Amino acid sequence: MMSEPRTGRTLRTGAVIATLMLSSTPVVGQAPAAAPSASMKAQPWMNASIAPARRVALLLPQMTRAEKRQMVIGYFATDFPPRKFKAPAEARNGSAGYVPGVPRLGIPPQWQADAGIGVASQGGAPRKRERTALPSNLAIAATWDIALARRGGAMIGAEARASGFNVLLAGGVNLTREPRNGRNFEYGGEDPLLAGTMVAAQIDGIQSNHVISTIKHFAINDQETDRNAGNAVIDQTAARMSDLLAFQFAIEKSNPGSVMCAYNRVNGPFSCESPWLLGDVLRRNWNWQGYVMSDWGGTHSTGPAIAAGLDQQSGYPFDKEPYFGANLDAALAAGTVKEAQLDRMVGHILHAMFDKGLFDHPITAAPLDLPDTMLADHAAVTGQAAAQSMVLLKNRNAILPLSSAIKSIVVIGGHADKGVLAGGGSSLVYPKGGNAVPGIAPTYWPGPVMYYPSSPLEAIRRQAPNARITFVDSSDPRAAAEQARGAEVAIVFATQWAGEAFDVSLTLADGQDALIQSVAAANPRTVVVLESGGAVLTPWRNDVAGIVAAWFPGTAGGTAIADVLFGRTNPSGHLPISFPAELSQLPRPAVPTPGDVRYTEGAAVGYKWLDRQALRPAFAFGHGLSYTSFEYGKLRVVKDGAGLRASFTVRNTGKVAGKAVPQIYIAGVGWEAPKRLGGFAAVMLAPSATTTVTVTIDPRLLANFDDATRTWRIAKGAYRVMLGGASDTLGQPVTVALGATSMPVAWRPPESAPSR
Repeated sequence: MMSEPRTGRTLRTGAVIATLMLSSTPVVGQAPAAAPSASMKAQPWMNASIAPARRVALLLPQMTRAEKRQMVIGYFATDFPPRKFKAPAEARNGSAGYVPGVPRLGIPPQWQADAGIGVASQGGAPRKRERTALPSNLAIAATWDIALARRGGAMIGAEARASGFNVLLAGGVNLTREPRNGRNFEYGGEDPLLAGTMVAAQIDGIQSNHVISTIKHFAINDQETDRNAGNAVIDQTAARMSDLLAFQFAIEKSNPGSVMCAYNRVNGPFSCESPWLLGDVLRRNWNWQGYVMSDWGGTHSTGPAIAAGLDQQSGYPFDKEPYFGANLDAALAAGTVKEAQLDRMVGHILHAMFDKGLFDHPITAAPLDLPDTMLADHAAVTGQAAAQSMVLLKNRNAILPLSSAIKSIVVIGGHADKGVLAGGGSSLVYPKGGNAVPGIAPTYWPGPVMYYPSSPLEAIRRQAPNARITFVDSSDPRAAAEQARGAEVAIVFATQWAGEAFDVSLTLADGQDALIQSVAAANPRTVVVLESGGAVLTPWRNDVAGIVAAWFPGTAGGTAIADVLFGRTNPSGHLPISFPAELSQLPRPAVPTPGDVRYTEGAAVGYKWLDRQALRPAFAFGHGLSYTSFEYGKLRVVKDGAGLRASFTVRNTGKVAGKAVPQIYIAGVGWEAPKRLGGFAAVMLAPSATTTVTVTIDPRLLANFDDATRTWRIAKGAYRVMLGGASDTLGQPVTVALGATSMPVAWRPPESAPSR
């Protein structure tokens, strides 16, 4: 979603059993749930002890047609001069959206904010809300830590509520099919289990604050090129086992109040009027109870969209017409849309509002500024998340961590003297202190190019107070190399900006590859810190001593980078995506193009494609080094219902504390690829400590989907279960014999039953 003219917008799993769920950040700006009173006799739906479905049944008949109709269209909440649009006076100006409430019935308004990494402001807002930004969603996925992801979501939800918002446009779960997708940083990586689990934890944290979170962009929304009309062509069975499985896992584990359908077409129809996606998959197969909102500008009709399952047109005037406004009034009068259809739409919206507490915990304030104490607490949350998301890709001769007694360091490029890079588009959070490097083009949508004012250079100086530290910009590779030649270590900051509405090159821009190679030739003790929205090509990887993937690290990113470089934080991030060695390794090496995008790789996304083609990436999915070492052993696998349960030991064999990320992979029968991720954990261990970990393996990860019969089918045969610290460093397999088993399309783990 965006405020400028555009072509469009936008734990059971293999996780540790009994994962610690951290308590949410204290809620600010909400009234306590009302005690039962005489007024509830007049409005019984206000009784919080009644199930959501019953409350909807009590309230819906009391609404007039006009009141119902106003709930199914939302308005942009920021003035938009190109369309001569004035935001509603009741909206939170400078935000994403607003849907009026019905005061006489106690129905609260919906105040909507973009919130992928924090509470965002629209570019056209006269005054920006200065809020805390987490690292990118891809960075959070790189932690492989469910509790950390939930804590980050709780932080976002707390700031949103304190800012006056009760609906958040968060929860991006689209798989990284196209590594050049400009929005990959908003999503959860290339594997359906990892992406679905990590995004679910964030949604769960957000909704713990009695706000609705969306999940988006549904579905197969994997590139920005031609995003308003491009057609994702994919076999339905393959989609069920990849992109849709990621959504399915996330919805089961978090029960988001809303699903946001995408801009693109899927096998012909637009996502927001696809009977297959919205009707067959979401409602009938998954039995999901919330409401479907369109992306801003993603509604294209009245009757067909409603018949398919769209409940709310969002962000008008970005659509061509008020399809769910005056057009819907006309359709109701003509009988081409039935009253029962409108009731169904409003019922879905009300169900989510009841279920997530919008009635019972109303918003009471909407300040532009938040308390400094809250922002300080949240700075610690995002700092911890940033440090734990960073992936140590290479560490030749243990060049890292650096000693605080180091005598000389040259820091080069990346505006490291000023701050850290953020992604662009609707998810952009404006930080306290403003843009550290203003004026970089584009300064307008999907910009501005933003650097958060957390300087890695200054943080490095604090870590090495007695060192001679020199900063050199990236404009002259030869001069940078000369400065680096005599230093104990050279640190090159390489950046790749990404954002909504465009796709990127995997080659670093502005000659940064040549800069790195020049510096590495002058100083073999060169470390590269990558700030990027996803994978990049690394033709210099054999020439440098160290590489740290810092992603887009958020508003405390500079300090977090220094903490990793100097060992205050032992890096524990692992790649949620593969880093290809070259473009020829991609299923589609050519740049994204308009029109039909044929996903002929099917369900073999990312590492699965590389495995199937016997290709060796530069850095494999799941890869991540540490300043300590871990030993995995005693793998034991038993049947657990229709699935499997794996237990094993993890031992810290090094000299410092660290977090291990053990990963379980399975090789099956008749699959799309040689192996699949089946489970994972994140385990903190002191030196010499050992722990036993148990993970469950969802039976759908052992199965193929049969579209003809709408069943998950596990084939009879021998299944090999493997344990290791990355997809390319696995130990000896344990073989398990499984009989033929089938499960209905609606099967789900018992603890994931939908709310009623």
